[in-house]
Parts: sequence; structure tokens; C-alpha cells
Amino acid sequence: MGMFISFLGSLPLGTLNVAAMQIAITESAWPALLFSAGTLTAEIIYVRLSLIAMDWVRKQQKLFQMLEWLTLVIVVALCISSFYAAMHPTEDKNIILSSGMNRFLLGLIMGGVNPVQIPFWFGWSTVMFTKGILQPKSNYYNTYIFGIALGTLMGNFVFVFGGRLIADKINNNQSILNWVIGGIFALTAIIQIYKMVTKKAVKHQMEHPEEMSKKFEEQFDNIEEQVEKMEDKMDADKKHE
Repeated sequence: MGMFISFLGSLPLGTLNVAAMQIAITESAWPALLFSAGTLTAEIIYVRLSLIAMDWVRKQQKLFQMLEWLTLVIVVALCISSFYAAMHPTEDKNIILSSGMNRFLLGLIMGGVNPVQIPFWFGWSTVMFTKGILQPKSNYYNTYIFGIALGTLMGNFVFVFGGRLIADKINNNQSILNWVIGGIFALTAIIQIYKMVTKKAVKHQMEHPEEMSKKFEEQFDNIEEQVEKMEDKMDADKKHE
């Protein structure tokens, strides 16, 4: 379940996976994978905190607000850097993402200041506990987190190697892609501002977990059905062997 939830949650366009794709396009797959490993490490830390310290996490409202503003600043900076690279074809790299910082550390920092994953995993973990699938035991936590890490890694592979495929196809037309990626970052910034203004951001979600649980329970039923089908297929294959 952790793997399925994490994989599907990694597929929608977002700041981190688009950044990983841009690194893969402008550099190579390896730096992008290091960046993804950094974001994955931050995500695992957040998941672990949400499991063992739910009450403490819910009370960190000021921290969430600070992270929201910091994330907005980063997204706007990435947007501007992408548009700058698009308008200067001879400098076709995002100034921020092409910095000399270690890619793993860059991913860890960007993943750490991204508050979106906090209510995401807080909501999913709550539903898992409610359904009785997740138990407050170390072996359950470790298996759950391992599945999450595997799912996120699979989702990142889509963007990293998809980015390399795009890079091979576009050859010398990277400025076009920079316009597109800049547009994605601009849209992400607008959505972030909208959520903050309409109180649909992290603070509101953490203060009203019942709203999150209802949404996640509906998605949970669909994912549970897919997992059961996969398990049945695996059992059938074993019998066939």
C-alpha cells in the first residue's frame, strides 16, 4: 500500500519531480538520481515523524507557514531561472539547479522545505491506521516506509529517465523546454498562492484532518482494490509455476 500510494503521489507534476527532470535534461541521469535520493530522504523523515509524533507535528503551525512561504520563494526563483535560461540559449541551464551544490544535499534541502508532503502522509497514515492495515509497531512502520521509498523512487525514475529521453529528442532546442518548465513552475507558484490565500494550505489541512481523511479514504478504496488484484495475480502465477 505504501508503494502504490507513493508511486501515484509522485506522478503529478510538482516542484521536486520537475526539478529532477530538468537536472536530468541539462546534466545527466546520475545527478538527477542523487537529487531524487535527497528529496526521498526528506520525505522518509517526514513520514517517520508523522507516524511516531502525530500530535507534535499537528501543533507546528508556525513552522508550516514558514515552510509554505519558503517553498513559494523557491518555486518563483526556479520559474525565473527557467525563463532566464529560455531567453538566453547560450546559458540553457537553470541558474539555481545548475549551482555547484551537491545534488543530494540540494534535493534534501528542497525536499525538507516542501510542506506539501506533510499533510499528504499525515492523511494517508491516519487512514491506514483507521483501516487497521497499519499498526503502531516497528515492523509495520519499517515495511510501510520501505514501500513508500520504493514507490517514490519508481515515480522519480519516470521523470529522470523521461527527462533524458526528452533531452535526446530535442537536441539543441532546450530553450523551448525551459519555457515549458518555467510555465510549470509559474503555475505551481500560482496554485501555492491560491491555497495560502484560501486557507487550503498545510495549516488548514492539519487543523481539519477530517477533511483530509474523507478524501484519502475514497482514494484508499481504489488503491486497495488494485493491490488485491496484484496479489491475486501473484498467487495465480505461483500456482501456475
